[in-house]
Amino acid sequence: MGTRTVQWALNELKQLNVVVIASIIESDGSVPAKVGAKMAISSTGRIHGTVGGAGLELKIEEKLHRMLNGESGGIEKYVLSTLSEDVNTTNLNSLCGGRVTVAFERMEPVPHILLMGGGHVAKAISESCDLLGWAYSVFDERNNYVSSERFPNSVERISSSAADFLKGEDATSLTRFSDILLLGHDWSIDQALLIGILSYDGVLATRIGCIGSKTKWREFSKSSKIEGVERQKLDSVRCPIGMRIGAVTVEEIAFSVCSEIIQLIRE
Repeated sequence: MGTRTVQWALNELKQLNVVVIASIIESDGSVPAKVGAKMAISSTGRIHGTVGGAGLELKIEEKLHRMLNGESGGIEKYVLSTLSEDVNTTNLNSLCGGRVTVAFERMEPVPHILLMGGGHVAKAISESCDLLGWAYSVFDERNNYVSSERFPNSVERISSSAADFLKGEDATSLTRFSDILLLGHDWSIDQALLIGILSYDGVLATRIGCIGSKTKWREFSKSSKIEGVERQKLDSVRCPIGMRIGAVTVEEIAFSVCSEIIQLIRE
C-alpha cells in the first residue's frame, strides 16, 4: 500500500520538485484507511494518493500545503470523533471513532548540475557530486571530454556544437537541471552558450554560474547587452562561481563551487 505514491514522489524529485508526504503509521478501530496509506503533494500543486478521504484527508492535505510553505513535519495523531479529550490528538467531525497516527515528511530534490565543459574543473566537480549524492550531466563540443570513462556516473553526456545544443533546448527543458555551470575551455563557447540560454523566452528557473575572472565577466556582460539580453536575467548569473576561500587547485575550486550551491539551497 502506498508504493505507487512513493514512486510518484521519486519521479517528482527527479524533476527537481519538492515533495511533502503523509503516511499512516498506526491505526486503531474504524478508520477510512489503514497503515501504509500515503498522500503526497509536490511543489507544482499536483497530488497523489489518499489517506481515506473525508475530514481526515482534508486535515492532512491542509497540513501538507503548510509544509510546502515552511511548516515542519513530524508525527500527529487524529481521532475520528468529536468526543475525545486527549490534548495530544486532533479531533475530527466524524462518528467512526477510530484513531490514526500520521507521519509527515518533506523531501527535497538533490541538485542536478549541468557541467558545460568537460575539463579538469568539471571532472573534479563531478567527483564532488558523487560524494554528495548529487546528479550531474556534462556537455562538451569535444566528444572525448564527455566519455563514459571520464564521467561514469553522468546522467546525460552531450557532445554537440553550442549552436546545436541551444537549438535543442529551451527555458522549460533546462529546468531538469538545478544548476548550469559554464566551465568551457574556450571563452567564445561559454559566451555563446550564456547569451543563447539567457535569450530563451520565458523565465529560466535554473541557476547559472560561470567560471572566470571579473574582467571576463565584464566582457560577457557587454556582449550579452549588445545581443539584447535582459538585464534582470544577466544579473542572476554568478561569476566568478564558488565560495571565496582562496581556492587554487581544481579540487579546491570544486569544493568551493559545491559549497556555494549548498549555501544557495539553504538560503
